[in-house]
Parts: sequence; C-alpha cells; structure tokens
Amino acid sequence: MPQTKITALRPEVANPDAFHQRLTRWNARRLAPSTPTDDWMSYALEDAEMVLIEGAFIEHLRKDAEGWLADLPENDPEAFVAWFEALKGHGPGENDPLFPWLAEEADLEQMRWFLQQEVAGEAGFEDLVAMAQVKMPDRPKLELARNYWDEMGRGNIKGMHGPMLKVLADHLNLKPTIESTVWPSLALGNILVAFSTTRRYAYHALGALGAVELTAPWRSAQVAAGLKRLGIGAERKYYALHATLDVEHSKAWNEEVLLPLATERPECVRSLAEGAVMRLMAGAACFEAYRAHLWDQLARLKRA
Repeated sequence: MPQTKITALRPEVANPDAFHQRLTRWNARRLAPSTPTDDWMSYALEDAEMVLIEGAFIEHLRKDAEGWLADLPENDPEAFVAWFEALKGHGPGENDPLFPWLAEEADLEQMRWFLQQEVAGEAGFEDLVAMAQVKMPDRPKLELARNYWDEMGRGNIKGMHGPMLKVLADHLNLKPTIESTVWPSLALGNILVAFSTTRRYAYHALGALGAVELTAPWRSAQVAAGLKRLGIGAERKYYALHATLDVEHSKAWNEEVLLPLATERPECVRSLAEGAVMRLMAGAACFEAYRAHLWDQLARLKRA
C-alpha cells in the first residue's frame, strides 16, 4: 500500500492550544447532523487534511504508551484481562491527589472551574459506544448495547446520563467554551473521538472506553462527595450514579467485551491495551493541568 508522507508529525507540540482547539472544532463540525450544502467539497477537503493530522497525532501517542505495555500478555486472554484490571489504581493518573482535594477542600468556584473543564472535554460516552460497536462480534456488541441502553436511561429521558450532566452544568451556571478549556481536556475528547470514528482504532476505542468504566468510580465518588459538602443536592446525581454503576459496567465490559475479543481475536489485544493506556495518559495530563491551575491560584492568593 502506498505510504503518505506526513511532514508535520507532531504539530500539537509548538502550540497545543491552537492544535486541539482546531481538532475540537473539526470534530464538532463533522459529527453534527446537517443537510447538504453547495460547498460540501470544501468540507471534504478539510476532512482529508484533518484525518492525516489526527492520524499523526494518534500514532505519536501510541509510541508514548509503549512503556506501559512492556509486560502485556498478548496470548493469554485471562492474563490479559487481569493485566487490564490492574490498571485500576496503578495506571497513569490513578489516585491523583486532585480528587481527594476536590472532595475535602475545594470551594465552590474551584469546583465550578473543574467541572467546566470536564463538561467541555466530554465527548459523549453513549455516542462513542454507538460508533465503536459497528461490525463488532455478537457477544461484545450485545454488551455494548446494554451499556448504551444504560447510558440512555433505559428509555427514560430523565435517566439519560448526558442530560443528567447538563442538569448539574445548568445548576452551576457553567458556560464551557473551547477557548476557556485547557488543552489537555480538549485532547482527551479528541483522542476518544478519533478512536471511535476511525475503524483502524476500533479496538483502541473499546480499550479506552473500558478503562473509563474501570477507573471512573473512585474519581466520581470523590467529586460527588465534594459536591455534597458544597451543598449541591440532587443535581450531583451524575457523579453519584457513576460512582456505583460503573463498577458493574466495568465487570461486564471485562467479561463480555475484552475476554471474548482476546480469545477469538488475539491480534487485537495490543490495540485494546494501547487504547486503555492512552486514555489514562490523557486523563493524567488533564489532572496535572487542573492542579497547576487550581493550586497555583491558591498559592497566589496565599502570597497576596
């Protein structure tokens, strides 16, 4: 197959804010439902350019993840699932001190800033699952369908997870914009969208989404505790729910998605693992950026 030479292998390094803002705007445009327009060819040309830029970005992240995969068992499905489960508490970004601080010390404005970053970087778990399940084997696809149905409130609009987060955002009057969001948060969303929309990264998507289910409960519980301490009532339901529901989601994901795929398609194990590690690394970068902003702000106030 002919190889496309990409001259700017890492355009995000020089100006990561501009790079991820551009990628975020492109993802918003290409994923939004629309109608035919006369200038469709200009959008197609942009898509062609951005696909190459996005691909180069993801390929460099794959290299960054290699160090975490040195002991990956690629030919033993049970050992692989155990390796995957061990990412909880030991993977990139796990046990970050940001979250106990949010639970115990952050004031309302600091919590609002944190949540605004999280809302801005939210890629829509249910949509990512829906895109990732295309043409997957029956058993994993069924679990993805069950997970999607839970995300959709099992048919009850009040139980849908996306609107549940919006309730909290509206209650706190959060106004997220691309420009006011730290670039690691944008990057996290861009990585997940790349995985779920690009079929060569389909297994990466399943690994990444499985890592979310695996590691989210502890962080969600900490955020929910902080919101409760700050007097936020029913509006904190999104975080309170994910502190418990994702425990069962993770168990089912590992048993019904990862284990069957590792058994029937061992060639995808490395992609599943890479996706998980890349997602956790992206989360770790977010937490570092959040701490830098919030704790530097505290330090300045103390000096004043």
